[in-house]
Amino acid sequence: MTNELHPETLAVSAGRPGVLGGPLNVPIIPASNFVSGAGPEYARGDGTDSVHALETTVGALEGGRGLAFASGMAAISAVFDNVGLNARLLIPDDSYQGVAGVVADGEARLGWKVDRLPTADTQAWLTEIERGADLVWLESPSNPLLEIADIPTICKAAEAAKVICVVDNTFATPLLQRPLSHGASVVIHSATKFLGGHSDLLAGVAVVRPESDYDQIVDALEHRRTYGGATIGALEAFLTLRGIRTLPVRLERSQSNAAELAVRLTEHRAVSRVRYPGLPDHAGHDLAMKTLDGPGAILSFETVGNSVSADVRISRLKLIHPATSLGAVESTIERRAKLTGQEHIPETLMRLSVGCEHVEDLWVDLDQAISGLV
Repeated sequence: MTNELHPETLAVSAGRPGVLGGPLNVPIIPASNFVSGAGPEYARGDGTDSVHALETTVGALEGGRGLAFASGMAAISAVFDNVGLNARLLIPDDSYQGVAGVVADGEARLGWKVDRLPTADTQAWLTEIERGADLVWLESPSNPLLEIADIPTICKAAEAAKVICVVDNTFATPLLQRPLSHGASVVIHSATKFLGGHSDLLAGVAVVRPESDYDQIVDALEHRRTYGGATIGALEAFLTLRGIRTLPVRLERSQSNAAELAVRLTEHRAVSRVRYPGLPDHAGHDLAMKTLDGPGAILSFETVGNSVSADVRISRLKLIHPATSLGAVESTIERRAKLTGQEHIPETLMRLSVGCEHVEDLWVDLDQAISGLV
């Protein structure tokens, strides 16, 4: 019946024990080792029921085999740890900082040849895939410029060329985008963000294509997780799974808020540009409407002035929290250009992760913070 259910239902129902007389939810198992003789023996390699339930649930949502990690970066690193010497990689020029750091390290130590391509330039991706590559890494919508990649077209091209294609699906979540169905080899989530949804845990998940041709990828990621010590903790697995149960309602509210705030910000005299795939004037709007089931809960906007005035405006916020990370019930904001490695970002660009508060309260806070001279 699983394949017949909508993702919103899977988020609530998948991974439950289903044992008569047993608990409705998989309980936390705070154990590192087990009595030998039958079943698991050591949690670092064998996991626990909580971990397995989390993997089953995210796997069902994405349509593949889930592997839980201690953080999103742990899952990312496990993928890149399996890239060999002198490999050729294709990554977006607007990529997550952690990915950019891992790739730069691989260039320096392992002789990787890396081509950084514009997220939205589909033809560039197709051309470079045809030239030959060992790994394609995609992030869409991108962070923090909210550019849209043609995931179906690029993933299918990589699949046809027998190139491993990995998609970071953290921003879209499995409710808005399912890359494995388009030919991706692996999907990555920083479960710290939308899946967990409450800014109270670190977790990551990799989901691999379910076909036997991808068994070696599963084995390789499990090996890196076990011997790299990147196993998720029992409490974190429990909390992540609990967060996923409310993902559909959280995302629905956050996305609705983001869409309304994006429209209002475009009309604000202190705002010079708004980046949100749901806006008709967004360069990737048409593609987003074709490839995503919604524009998401993240938007970025630029204010008139400079970095100093932007920081002053953020300091005026009372309800929206200046903080990194994203995807939680509370709204957070960050001026991304202040971070190392983000020099390509416009200096006043603010990435706003829209939460579940009442939209009018969010707007009052935003309006008072960005209005007026600084």
